[in-house]
Amino acid sequence: MNRRDLVKSILAVAAASSVLNPQRVLASSSERMPVLFLGHGSPMNALRDNAFTQHINQLGKTIPTPRAVVVVSAHWVANNTMLSATEKPTTIYDFGGFPKTLYQMTYPCDGDPSLATRLATQLSEFDGDIDKNRGLDHGAWTMLHHLYPEANIPVIQLAMSAKLTMSEHLEVGAALQSLRNQGILIIGSGNIVHNLGMINRSPNAKNADWSVEFDGLIKQALLERDLGQLLAQDRTKYPLWNVSHPTIEHYVPLLYAFGASTQSDTVSFPYEGFESGSISMRSVLFS
Repeated sequence: MNRRDLVKSILAVAAASSVLNPQRVLASSSERMPVLFLGHGSPMNALRDNAFTQHINQLGKTIPTPRAVVVVSAHWVANNTMLSATEKPTTIYDFGGFPKTLYQMTYPCDGDPSLATRLATQLSEFDGDIDKNRGLDHGAWTMLHHLYPEANIPVIQLAMSAKLTMSEHLEVGAALQSLRNQGILIIGSGNIVHNLGMINRSPNAKNADWSVEFDGLIKQALLERDLGQLLAQDRTKYPLWNVSHPTIEHYVPLLYAFGASTQSDTVSFPYEGFESGSISMRSVLFS
């Protein structure tokens, strides 16, 4: 089956809920890794101990332990489909105005240059290339800090190419499916709803009605494999896209995760909730 047929095939099955195995086990060569999409929200989540960060920590204990992680973050958009190929990725502080403690945090994991180089070749159709200097941005390390706090698993990042359409981003995700049979965990890190211009920082902020509605629409679209909604670009037909994503980079990592899912996967939502009224923190597990 070629990749474009593979993309079509992922629409064929509507998935049911999955149950997490409470025992931590190592991924074997015959075991397919799950795929994750994590809402990352504020960089401050790296410092927080709450229901959201606790669920990420629990995921790290319940899914099979990967031999490597590939992260597609909302905070790396490039002119090509780039792969980070650094031996020791630096911790990137791509934000401002936060407490000093946050800038003192590091995530000292290894990289995997050989994996990055192999993936760049595998993704040549999408202008795959390597970046030997790229570190981990906060879309990656703030979540990995809770998922694998010992930083003992190699991590590479995959950049979203600004040249690709929504459908092509999905195709790149489908091209990553084989990694799951090699003990490699694929993570998309973004937010299903992301509008910083309409956040409400008050302690008792009410979730905006439009954000709740859009989050629910995407949840249902994932369950039904509804690409009409998941890839919606007609913002007249789907007006909630305009307010939910003034810019699209926080949504697109979901397409990589969805593309890397298969017909035999089920879809579940380990966490549902909002941050500051207009940021969906929903997580999605394909397993």
